Order: sequence, then structure tokens, then C-alpha cells
Amino acid sequence: MAAAEIKDFSPHHPDPSPAIPTASNVILIDNYDSFVWNVYQYLVLEGAIVTVYRNDQISLEDLVAKNPTQLVVSPGPGHPTTDSGISRDAIRHFAGKIPIFGVCMGLQCIFDVYGGDVSSANEILHGKTSPLSHDSKGVYATMAQGLPVTRYHSLVGTHVTLPQCLEVTSWIPKDDDAKGLIMGVRHKELTIEGVQFHPESILSEDGRIMFKNFLRLQGGTWTENERLQKSTNAKKVASDVGKPSVQAPTKKNNNILQQIYARRREAVTAQKQIPSQRPRDLEAAYKLNAAPPTIPFVDRLRQTPFDVSLMAEIKRGSPSKGIFALDIDAPTQAKKYALAGASVISILTEPDWFKGSIEDLRAVRQVLGGMPNRPAILRKEFIFEEYQILEARLAGADTVLLIVKMLDEEVLTRLYKYSVSLGMEPLVEVQNAEEMATAVKLGSKVIGVNNRNLESFEVDLSTTSRLRSLVPQETIICALSGINTYDDVVANHKDGVNAILVGEAIMRAPDASQFIEELCSGKVTTQKPQPESRLVKICGTRTQEAAVAAAEAGADLIGMILVPGRKRTVSDEAALAISEAIHGFSRSTSSSIPALPTNKATDFFASASQKISSPGRTRPLLVGVFLNQPLAQILELTARYRLDVVQLHGKEPLEWTLHIPVPVMRRFTPSEPGIGARGYHSIPLFDSGTAGGSGQLLDAVAVKSALEQDRELRIMFAGGLTPENVAEVVQGVGEDAGRIVGVDVSSGVEGPDGLQSLERIREFVKAAKAIKGV
Repeated sequence: MAAAEIKDFSPHHPDPSPAIPTASNVILIDNYDSFVWNVYQYLVLEGAIVTVYRNDQISLEDLVAKNPTQLVVSPGPGHPTTDSGISRDAIRHFAGKIPIFGVCMGLQCIFDVYGGDVSSANEILHGKTSPLSHDSKGVYATMAQGLPVTRYHSLVGTHVTLPQCLEVTSWIPKDDDAKGLIMGVRHKELTIEGVQFHPESILSEDGRIMFKNFLRLQGGTWTENERLQKSTNAKKVASDVGKPSVQAPTKKNNNILQQIYARRREAVTAQKQIPSQRPRDLEAAYKLNAAPPTIPFVDRLRQTPFDVSLMAEIKRGSPSKGIFALDIDAPTQAKKYALAGASVISILTEPDWFKGSIEDLRAVRQVLGGMPNRPAILRKEFIFEEYQILEARLAGADTVLLIVKMLDEEVLTRLYKYSVSLGMEPLVEVQNAEEMATAVKLGSKVIGVNNRNLESFEVDLSTTSRLRSLVPQETIICALSGINTYDDVVANHKDGVNAILVGEAIMRAPDASQFIEELCSGKVTTQKPQPESRLVKICGTRTQEAAVAAAEAGADLIGMILVPGRKRTVSDEAALAISEAIHGFSRSTSSSIPALPTNKATDFFASASQKISSPGRTRPLLVGVFLNQPLAQILELTARYRLDVVQLHGKEPLEWTLHIPVPVMRRFTPSEPGIGARGYHSIPLFDSGTAGGSGQLLDAVAVKSALEQDRELRIMFAGGLTPENVAEVVQGVGEDAGRIVGVDVSSGVEGPDGLQSLERIREFVKAAKAIKGV
């Protein structure tokens, strides 16, 4: 085919078909081919629910346990006998039980399983487009003859070794119209078909029809398929008599929105039967206060670093655009959104068209849980009953979406009031003046105007501005859909829009954080963090004299060992004296403490240095060090010595920090789990051992690795530090040394007699405070 004749048949803006109940658990075996994604895409677009397993990553036993409704064997490089992994065994097992479809190598596996020979095609066929002749049956039903199909193979099943149980279904005709290379085979009795070409290629016409025809097959034999098809059709006719075409809360004729609603009703009805997910189970959990705390949706929308608040959305696909971000995980994406300035994070939890889940929302809430001024979390779902709202609340949502178009006014009012009763002001979505009037009558405080027509999917960015004048000025108006550029944002701001919701554009962006800044402010800034004086902790303090010397030298934290029986354990009398001296100490205010933003979220550890230093650093804070002691004792000594900070140096549970009334510093080795748990310890302390004061340096590689794995982590650094090496050790961590917000010394400031040297204390503080360039 000449280059000028090449035509792209790919579904650029594909419309997904309704879900196929009989294709609810399709297994696709991945033979390590780049076309597997396209096969998956076409199957999903035709209404199947598909799970992919690589040919060497699952056993036959496990595959059987998955109980698939259909089996698809993908293309792949190599020969079926050596490179198809579990594919042939899977065909042997499921033959006669469920429909099987093989593509390229998949066909070759079928050919081989039944005794045929797969050998060289004797010509180069990679990327070759050829006209196809077929028998118009099976996967070729309703398809025209001579359709262009694309071939990427060097092997074929041969005519002379065609197994008796198989028949040729398609071929590339020779010049004399005789049958050429085999392009398709079908089992004569079992529902098994294979094609040698790639129906999922952009150069193959009507590829979706082939997958559609396959997915509608039922049973393991052609006879059984015919019987089941007749039975299904008869039941459909009977069930349709006297009923509307779609069982959904509908005000309009059938469209994709109603299809989604119908599917969600089926799924929710089934879910409510599962123990632990029944309505009474959710209600019991809520009564036991299992729902995480909420933040006020309306108030959070009014806080933004931009002219217009951003509602950043997480979705992996849509009915209008198909699948476009399947590999993105919700928690990572949400954290990027939050730190980039989003006021709200919208999470699509619909699984079939948008590829989301309530588990996405739950995971996002857990990740953002300890974040100061975190964004509000919106459950973007097709909600029609209270059960879904309660489920959202228990998962951590702060608000839910209610779509006026799909809810009768009575139902809308009931759901709105129920959501408010759970502490969640809903986002009410409208599309026209009539729906806007309904939302205003409802008393909605936040109204979203969908710029996309949910029946035609056309986008009109002027929709929001046209409806803005219909609502009270204090009502927050959000523009939903179609926002892609800074110019769009500026136009909405001029029209009085308070917030914008953006999903696909951010999800497709190579750098979500940078895209958000460009979208919302029209520029990208490279702000460097303000240099902050590193905190210094002098630990193992046993005398009032040493404590005062450390304070006068500029130390920020004075540590006392309150572990019984240690060589540096402070006596009760000395501890009381040290506490009195430190609480009475005062020095001038430091001006090098950067303020945290008040209009956007920050990471939990971003404020670590403020949490463990006094306001203005006018005096050191007193730290009590504990090691595997009872919580009651920790609380008692915290009160007795008026401790400002508690340091847990053993294996104490993280949850203890919730019961301790002062900030907690907790010791970890760099590879220990729990270092980055937000919302518990104010800062992790990296030290080489549980005893403390060992004089042993930490492994710099391990420290670097821990900091690289968590880019927002801040730490205190201890172990083997001295006035002579502290600068070298900190700078040895490299570019991440700036996230070492403080250093901790014990044995490094002691003299030969094992007692603290006042001179070495002064030298250490001076050396640590002088560290530059990080």
C-alpha cells in the first residue's frame, strides 16, 4: 500500500460500549509484545472488564482460580513452543469451557496445540498492510471483504499441517484469488478463534468489531454458544416489555451518563450484599467514629495561592477520551497536586469508564492525612443513594458530587441533607439555567457548572460564565471540564468564576507540578528555599552548668538521658535544676526562620524545625530521652521536668506520640520502616544504635538512600559527630544535606574523663551553625 493510501483507523476519541455482563472477567495473557496495550484497550472499549497477566508471571493453577469468562492470548515475539509461557497450557485447559481468542502468536499457539506446524512465512511481514478475505462468520460477522489489516509476523501456520479440528477462516488472496497465507483459524466445535494479523493496529480497519464479536461469544462450544445467545435474547425481550430502556434515575433519553448510572446501580446493589460492606456495617463503623476527620470544603476552596482555586482531578480514563493514564497511582499524583497548590483533589471512583476506585480515595486520604492545610478530598462519583455518601465519608472524603441532571429534586434534596449531616457540604453539578435554579433553591454553597454536554460530550467554555449571574455572589462557582490553558483560567477569573476543575490535562502532563503552576499562574518559578540555621542538640547533659553553657553558645535543644542505669543518666536533682535554668533562659530572637505558606498545603515534615524549637529560638528546648520505658513513666517525667520535647530512642509504638503532650523526636536507623510516617513523630532522628552516645558514624550511603526515597523528609542527624567532623559529615550527604535540619551530639563533646567539656560544647555549636552551602 502506498504511503498516500495509508489510513489511521485508531479510535482517537473512542466511545466505549456498555459493559457486557458475560465479559466481566476476561483474562489477557501478555506474551511480552508492544501491542498488548492496544488489545487491552479494544477489549475494554467494547465493554469487557480485563485483567492482564504476563505469560511467566502466573501459574495455570492460579489462572484457573481466576475463573475467567473469556481468554485472550496476545501477540508476542519468538515461537509459540519456546516463547509463549503459559499460553498453550491455558488454551488446553480452557478449551471447551470458555471462548478463546488468539492474536498473532495467540493463533500460532492454537495451531500448535492441535498439532499443526508453525514455520517461516518466507517473506518480511512486519508492518505490512494487506486486504483480507474471510468467511464472514465468528469474529468476522458483519464485516466487509477486502478490509485492510496489518501484519507483524515472520511465522505462520501452514496449510499442509492444518489440524483436522481447525478450519481456515481468513486469508490473504493470491493474484489468482486462490487462498494465500492463513490469516485466521477457528475450531470446528469449540469456541476458539485466532487471527494472524493485528486487529488492534491503527492500520487495521474495523478491529473493534472483531473484538466485539468475540466478546459476545458464550460457553465452550459453538452449540452451547448458540443456545445461550438465544436464551439471552429471549430474556432481554421479556425483560424489556413495559420497561424503560435503562433502569436509572433518568430525566433524559438514553445516553452514556445513564449507562454509567445503570452500571453503578448494579455494582452498588451487589456490593451491599457483601459482609463488611453492608449498609449496617458502614453505619456501625461510623457510629464508632471510624471516619477520618473532615475539613470544611467551602473554607478550603477559598484558600489558594492562585487567582482561581484549583480542583485537581485524578482519573485514568473517560467515556469521551478512553483510557489515557492507566499507570498513574492516585497517592503519588495527589501529593503532587497538594504541594503544587490545589485546594481540592477530585478522585473519580467509578471503575469501568474512569478506571477509579474508592480505594484510590482511601489511599489519598491516608497520604495527605498529616499534611498541614491539606486539600479537601472530593469523591467524584455517580451518586444516587445515601450508602455511597456514607462509604465516601468512611474512606476519608470531605465532599461528594451530586449531579442535578440525574437526580429527581426530592432525591437530590434528601442526598444533599444527608451529606451535610455527615459534615460534608456537597459539590452540586449543573449544566443549564433550569438545573442552576434547582441548585440555588437547594441552598447549595458550592455549584459546579459542567462545560461538557453529558449527552453529546461537546465542550462550551462559556457555559459557566453564562450561568454565573443566576447565583448569589457568596456562592462559590466552579467551572468543570474543558480547562486546559492559562488563558482559559484568566477568562474564567474575569467572568467571576471562583474555582476550576482540571483532570485530563494534568493527568497527561509529563510534570504535574510544573503544569499546575503554568496553568494557574502562567509561569514557572524556580524558588530556592530560604537558608535556615541548622538546629543543634547537645545531649547527655547532666549538670546545670553544661546546660547553661550550651544555651549561651546557641544550642537549640538540651537533651537529658532519663533512661535508668546508663552512664549519662541524669539524676532527679540535676534534671530539676537543668529544667529550671533552661526555662528561665532568654536570648535575642532569631530572624532566619522562614514562614510556612497559609494558602496551600505543605508536607508534614516541612515544619519540623519549628516544632522542635522555641518561637524565635529565644531559648533552647528541653528534651527528655527515653528508651523502651512505660508510657505512664514518660508522661510522668514529661510533666515533672517540664519537658518541651520527648525523644523516643527504642521500639516504642508510633501511636504513643498521639498520647504525649509535647512534640516527639523518634530514633530510626536509615533503613528502618516507619521513618516517613506523617502525623506522628515531629521529626525522625537518624542514629546508629539504640543506646545513643556510641560515637559510631552513620553510613552516608544509607542516609542518602533514605532521603532520596522520600523527597519531603526532614531529619535530625546523630552518631559519631564531633566539632571537627560535623561539617564534613553533613556536607557528605550531598545535595540533600539541606534536609538535615539539625545535628545531635553526645560523646563528641565529652572530654577524656567522660564528662561534658564546656569548650567542646561551644566549639560544636559554632561548627554546626557555620555549615554553609547546603
